[in-house]
Amino acid sequence: MKLPRDVSGQQLAKALRKLGYQFTRQRGSHMRYTTQQNGEHHIAIPDHTSLRIGTLSDVLKDVANHHGLTVPDLVSKLRL
Repeated sequence: MKLPRDVSGQQLAKALRKLGYQFTRQRGSHMRYTTQQNGEHHIAIPDHTSLRIGTLSDVLKDVANHHGLTVPDLVSKLRL
């Protein structure tokens, strides 16, 4: 599956709010989001205008793994 291009950190953070992630803190350019769904889970998202495809892939894999989804299912659920 081809991942979407030109996704910003803010767009990804907004999409992850659908899964219950909430802003916890920020240090430098990295925003930390936390969810309590399916157990506590933290994810760091760079606050960049365009995320690198590898960074986006790693974040999506981590979130999908935590929620028991595949990456394509997660992308369609988040509508990225």
